Amino acid sequence: MKIELLTKRHWPQVKAIYESGVATGNANFTHPATQWNNWDNAHVKTCRLVAIENDEVLGWAALAAVSDNCVFTGVAEDSVYVAENSRGKGIGKQLLKEIVKSSEENNFWTLESRIFPENIASIKIHEENGFRIVGSRERIGQLHGIWRDTLLLERRSIIVGI
Repeated sequence: MKIELLTKRHWPQVKAIYESGVATGNANFTHPATQWNNWDNAHVKTCRLVAIENDEVLGWAALAAVSDNCVFTGVAEDSVYVAENSRGKGIGKQLLKEIVKSSEENNFWTLESRIFPENIASIKIHEENGFRIVGSRERIGQLHGIWRDTLLLERRSIIVGI
């Protein structure tokens, strides 16, 4: 397996992995993926990675800015998705480790993630990569008509922004 920069050529597989994650009901509140241009514009161009083996995308990770306000330039939200047949093999943990490294190389001092409490695997890999739970939000939004809670996890760099 190798990890490389996510580009437009990976998009069909990235989109399929994203939609598979959303179908679990424990990935996020977002509906199915948009087109490449919308996704591309919503994510940090220098902090997006794919795990590849034999030309197959096994998973991906990317950052999105949390705000357009200049004081939050170094704060981003991470996304990590792993193909259904590749889950449980440490790919998500490795992708998150690499996106953290990439974030610091690109002057991000804070990464955050909003995770459903039921998504134990995601919480675990975030904690293993230096994130901590900083709070919870009860009934923050509805997914398919059901109120859901989220946990807010944060990772503060010890290299950037100190």
